[in-house]
Amino acid sequence: MDVLIHLFVGLHIIGIAALLGGFLTQMKAMGQGAARFVPGMLHGAFTMLATGVILVGLNEADDHHVNTIKIGVKLALLIVILGLVYVKRDDEKVEKGAFGLVGLLTTVNIFIAVLWT
Repeated sequence: MDVLIHLFVGLHIIGIAALLGGFLTQMKAMGQGAARFVPGMLHGAFTMLATGVILVGLNEADDHHVNTIKIGVKLALLIVILGLVYVKRDDEKVEKGAFGLVGLLTTVNIFIAVLWT
């Protein structure tokens, strides 16, 4: 079971890398007011959601303690991120505020995962 959990942790990290990487590649465009949500950001966010749900289930099945408050906060942030990216995915330009919010919430989500023990 541990191997399966580690596999999904790796996939979860790939998802967050796609989301954050997509944001970082658009930083220069954001400064010029021409940033957009690239498809990799949407796929990364969906990957994070799917693997996160699977990880909670696998950890519960393996009798590991799951901090449900932490998971709930991370899920709430991810739903906001997903909502913004999904709704604005076809826009040629995204407002700086909305685009910056996705980057900020993604970074906060990473720090919650790492620092909240």
